[in-house]
Amino acid sequence: MKIAVIGGGAAGYFAAIHASGPGIEVLLFEKSSKVLSKVKISGGGRCNVTHRPLEISKLVKNYPRGEKFLKRGFAHFSIEDTFSWFESRGVPLKIEEDGRVFPKSNTSQSIVDVLQQEASRLGVQLKLSTGIKAIRTTDSGFDLQTDTGNVSVSKVIVASGGHPNLTAYDFLKSLNHKIINPIPSLFTFNTPQEPIRELMGISMGDALVKLEGTKLSYRGPILITHWGISGPAVLKLSAFGADWLHEKQYTARAIIQWNADLGEQEYVAQLTSYAQIHPNRKVVSNPLFGVPTRLWEHFCTQAAIPEAQLYGQLPKKMLNKLVQSLFCYSVGIQGKTTFKEEFVTAGGLVLDEINPETLESKFHPGLYFGGEVLNLDGITGGFNFQAAWTTGYLAGTSANESLKML
Repeated sequence: MKIAVIGGGAAGYFAAIHASGPGIEVLLFEKSSKVLSKVKISGGGRCNVTHRPLEISKLVKNYPRGEKFLKRGFAHFSIEDTFSWFESRGVPLKIEEDGRVFPKSNTSQSIVDVLQQEASRLGVQLKLSTGIKAIRTTDSGFDLQTDTGNVSVSKVIVASGGHPNLTAYDFLKSLNHKIINPIPSLFTFNTPQEPIRELMGISMGDALVKLEGTKLSYRGPILITHWGISGPAVLKLSAFGADWLHEKQYTARAIIQWNADLGEQEYVAQLTSYAQIHPNRKVVSNPLFGVPTRLWEHFCTQAAIPEAQLYGQLPKKMLNKLVQSLFCYSVGIQGKTTFKEEFVTAGGLVLDEINPETLESKFHPGLYFGGEVLNLDGITGGFNFQAAWTTGYLAGTSANESLKML
């Protein structure tokens, strides 16, 4: 009996490993000449395997799409299970301060190696440079039309990943599953008209970024780059705002509160207090609120504060403009920048048509799905890999168990 797994990424490998068993032949098809490419280069080559353990109700909040669907899956394969799986196979993991989890070796090769070793040990047959052109249902299972000929199998697991173009899903057309047009999910905001771009390299550790005209906001580190604004707060906001920003053709305004803990009146009060204590200090050369010097100088320029201006004689109009820059700095977004290697898509197969407990198609028994081919995606921090491990595990074990029942 044969099980075909389509896609040699994280979800595909995990599905192939868990689909394996006595008397079962698992064929893993990958259209390119390399496997686990995203695993290898993610997290700066360290592989952000998962996130620190969270209650399921909190964990699912990190998925802009797929929250309800994954709630069921995480009950079967959780973050703790991910830790156990890798550590029991000789890959110890560590939790970093921001909650991200990496191998202690600090190299993604540890993750790549253990997945390949486990697949090899279980006899998974790797079919590289073999794309799938179509999947047809037959009386005994499925017929796969591949680049190198036709293959008949009992079960199929599709884990072909997310793609920016709808044509990448063409091989699934005959199965009549609805596919939501894929759009980018994690990206940075381009701000070509904004003078702030000249301050590239400056970061703030705890800012709040909002999309004007929406209730969408995200808190976290922010980084100014040569093309605009980036950092975890922006990337996470882009994921939750993916659909809205796509509709707006990536033209919008972002409002930045540079210190997420401080409200408008707190800025006013602290500036006024500082001016009373240090009236003879120059505003431009004495930055407050943990703002880097160059960014503070930029705020002073925006507020038309002269270089010689003393705190004790700061006119109310200038103080208010300075507070405006600190509390609600507005930037015009014109376009986005995605990272080709770590590209994450919103869109894919509609979740209502798939059983969340087994990842099996509700239309075609014996057809399973895993990973980003589904309309689910997480924010940065290891959440997309956790979804890959969970859905890959469920699809693989479900396919394996259904064969045992035959």
